[in-house]
Amino acid sequence: MNYREESLKLHEQWRGKIEVVSRVDVSTREKLSLAYTPGVAEPCLAIQKDAEKSFELTRRWNTVPVITDGTAVLGLGDIGPEAGMPVMEGKCALFKSFGGVDAIPICIRSKDTDEIVRTVELIAGSFGGINLEDIAAPRCFEIERRLKEDLDIPVFHDDQHGTAVVTAAALLNAVKLTGKRLETLEIVINGAGAAGIAIAKYLLKLGVGGVTLCDSRGVICEGDGRLNPAKREIAAVTNRRRLQGGLADAMKDADVFIGVSVANCVTRDMVASMHPDPIVFTCANPVPEIAREDALEAGAAVVGTGSSEKPNQINNVLVFPGIFRGALDVRARDINFEMMFAASRAIAACVSERELTPDYILPYAYEQRAHDAVAQAVAEAARRTGVARK
Repeated sequence: MNYREESLKLHEQWRGKIEVVSRVDVSTREKLSLAYTPGVAEPCLAIQKDAEKSFELTRRWNTVPVITDGTAVLGLGDIGPEAGMPVMEGKCALFKSFGGVDAIPICIRSKDTDEIVRTVELIAGSFGGINLEDIAAPRCFEIERRLKEDLDIPVFHDDQHGTAVVTAAALLNAVKLTGKRLETLEIVINGAGAAGIAIAKYLLKLGVGGVTLCDSRGVICEGDGRLNPAKREIAAVTNRRRLQGGLADAMKDADVFIGVSVANCVTRDMVASMHPDPIVFTCANPVPEIAREDALEAGAAVVGTGSSEKPNQINNVLVFPGIFRGALDVRARDINFEMMFAASRAIAACVSERELTPDYILPYAYEQRAHDAVAQAVAEAARRTGVARK
């Protein structure tokens, strides 16, 4: 199947992937008067007295915006907010299908950090949480940080944290197969945008041995005056081997390669230069950093990709529906590291030791049991860490 051509045809037929469906019957005078005027005045007055009642008397408790400025849409780059709408609608469809979350695409026609933050702050009273999507680095880091400081509902940038959570889940199971240990792993990440930096921070919190981060110029080194603030921050805690040079230099003697970068930037020789039984995650889409078959032939013990057509798809759709379901169910104020780590462990645990093979380290994105497991684990972690309000 030519997915691109067929998808365009279907989008012309669908004319949108989501719609608003009423939850109430307004087919009689009495029913209309209860759902709308005059009866609706009473819940309005109750919320006026206590804004927290909006979580009980409206759909706010279950509604999340998927917010983008259209500057980093999939592998397409800065295509604009309107062009990003099909992706945001798709994300909303996944929220509903796998998490039962009502999600609304909000595409903001601005690249100004202050404008985006203020826009989200102004509409936040309509939602139970905020999902940021496809906003280019480094702007995305500041937007998320400021919103998390200013709002009392969870703010989650899926490109950062959703990707980090599912990557860690894949790594937890890959080390079981290879006999490696997290605390001794030397990991190389290629791609120092939102996803790469978030993965690096997350894996370091999990206690991996070391992380070396590369961008298009090579190894990110502390003291490099060309680095933006986000890269300077991550440079201070990565590259403990004090490497210099390009990606090939970084991959030599590494245990794990994680690619969130560009097509065909890794060769067989680079994989062969890694420690025995390396773990290789090539997540660039639509063309990976190295073909799965080439990585295996070069000695990779486990290969994960970003493609649904290959085994071991490392897909953040395994994360965001369940993580928001769990956070919304307990009225969480935040999505913290403990909640994210609970999600990683829950995803990994969906593949039993009996089922675990080099071609099956993660559940499939359409497996509802995985989303349910994430939601339960996240809710429990929220309560345990004191950010739950119910």
